[in-house]
Amino acid sequence: MTETGTEYPHSTTRLSLQPLMFSYVACTAALMAFVVVIGPVSRILGMPGWQTGVILTIGGVSWTLSARPWGDASDRAGRRRILLLGVGGFSIGYAALCMVLAYSLSIGISGYLLFACLALARGTVGIFYAAIPSVSHALVADHFVSGERARVLALVGAANGCGLVIGPALAAALTQVNVILPIVVIAVVPFLALLVLWRSLPKRKPSTYGPVPRLALTDPRLRRPMLIAFVAMLCVYIAQVTVGFYALDRLHLAPDTASRVAGVALMIVGVALIAAQVCVRRIPCPPRRLSRIGAFVSAAGFSCVPFANSAVALEASFFIAALGMGWVFPSVSAMASVAVPSQKQGAAAGSVNAAQGLGVVVGPLVGTLLYEAGPAIPYIFASLLLLLVAGWPEADRI
Repeated sequence: MTETGTEYPHSTTRLSLQPLMFSYVACTAALMAFVVVIGPVSRILGMPGWQTGVILTIGGVSWTLSARPWGDASDRAGRRRILLLGVGGFSIGYAALCMVLAYSLSIGISGYLLFACLALARGTVGIFYAAIPSVSHALVADHFVSGERARVLALVGAANGCGLVIGPALAAALTQVNVILPIVVIAVVPFLALLVLWRSLPKRKPSTYGPVPRLALTDPRLRRPMLIAFVAMLCVYIAQVTVGFYALDRLHLAPDTASRVAGVALMIVGVALIAAQVCVRRIPCPPRRLSRIGAFVSAAGFSCVPFANSAVALEASFFIAALGMGWVFPSVSAMASVAVPSQKQGAAAGSVNAAQGLGVVVGPLVGTLLYEAGPAIPYIFASLLLLLVAGWPEADRI
């Protein structure tokens, strides 16, 4: 069995990982480019800060609500059909988002009409993006035996990490030419990913697809991976939303310098995620043990942040925290996949991704509220949460 592909348990078709990885890179880079651009664009268009925050939050809410339905749909209708629908919808929705921004900058749409159009387009993008991790993880479970899933999922996750790095880097470079140029350029790439997937995904549906008993969202078998997935993503977004303020208040940097340090720290997070998930290929470690190790390492990184008295120390702390996360994310997906039968892989993957989406929604709110109590509090809180889930007993009792 190779990393480039293997056989379905019930079919002679083969799966290549490269198209899945390319779709991850393309769509994640597009999302991150939008996150980088929306701040400056909203200032140019005169949008209040709360409207920008709502637009970004809508993406997380739509991801949370739609991840599980996408997984369920792929169990019934087949992975190929649902994944193509997800990437196709994302591509069209993202193109519409770019058109709204470009039209607003050139013609001058403003006020609540602009806000409503951007919110609708961003929500659509989030809905369709949720299909990509849910169905991709189920595809991996279809093609690889349980002992290999964490390793293979880590490769797919490394592609997601590449998107986290490429999107902001490309946006930073292209905004020097034109503020809207990054998302216009990147908007083409998801369509390329759609073409690649259409040509490469297996056309034959495994015999396990079809009507299956519904997997409850509260199923005890999914309790551990869903909680760990939620906590991990919660901690990631707590750190993302507070790092710029931390650089201002604790490192006493000028606003432009603090912004640059925060950007470098978040780019380092992407690099660490890639490095950690690539290393999983060479670590023969069961998913539960890997999740514990990752949670402990990440907790150590977050606990170092309050002691960081320089930009280098802050970036090093973020690197350690992200390194641990790079082991947590593939391990929770693998834990969910081995906990349920083959007929419910989509539902299991969708449940884990819904938990991560909830972390995306709650994390910024928790992070900003805790930061009001003190710059170190969010990082101490994240560290304690990770230590709690790392110490969760094997009997699955909280």
